[in-house]
Amino acid sequence: MQLAERYRSVKERIAASCRAAGRLPGDVELVVVTKNHPASLVEQLYDLGQRQFGENRDQEAGPKARELAEGGRPDATWHFVGQLQSNKVKTVLAYASCIHSIDRASLVKELSKQLVNRDLEIMGFIELNLTEDPARGGVEPENLAQLAESVLQIPQIKLLGVMAVAGLGVDPRVDFEKTLLASQKLQEIAPSANQLSMGMSEDFELAVEMGATHIRVGSAITGPRPNYA
Repeated sequence: MQLAERYRSVKERIAASCRAAGRLPGDVELVVVTKNHPASLVEQLYDLGQRQFGENRDQEAGPKARELAEGGRPDATWHFVGQLQSNKVKTVLAYASCIHSIDRASLVKELSKQLVNRDLEIMGFIELNLTEDPARGGVEPENLAQLAESVLQIPQIKLLGVMAVAGLGVDPRVDFEKTLLASQKLQEIAPSANQLSMGMSEDFELAVEMGATHIRVGSAITGPRPNYA
């Protein structure tokens, strides 16, 4: 199956999942994660109508964003979806419009500093850690409110909601239910932060059924990683 066919297939599956859940396809933002693929693939997706792209490594994302802008595709929107090191914030803000992985106080502090310095505004999700591994990115659900309060103090960050990744070897429905509960807790202090970034290539249809507003789909659209010699 070629790229265009995979892309159309995923779009059709999203639409079908929306219909089954009584939702409109426009309620779900598809973010195509293009990590490990060249800018030429992003350009092909752009030409198919896609505008929202996700990356998780600054050193790869920055050059791609510049190449698309210089190639006459300046309205591509970039989402940073991986763990964000504080020392990468400045360069990530040069191209990213949305950060899906706000997960600790030190990152919030650096985002605040750089946003003020650059006179920028950005959208963001707080990432949840739904595992028992403290080394994994994300804030534990019990600490969500405290982190959210610090984000809400920064007017340059529009807090959209929560982001989560279903754990390996776990029924994704269980983790998505935890995410929904966390979202409800967040909305108690930030009623407008009601969006959900959850669902990937393996589970996006379930995520749509359960209320995801943003799904991050990679290999189901992009195919396997190129094998460079």
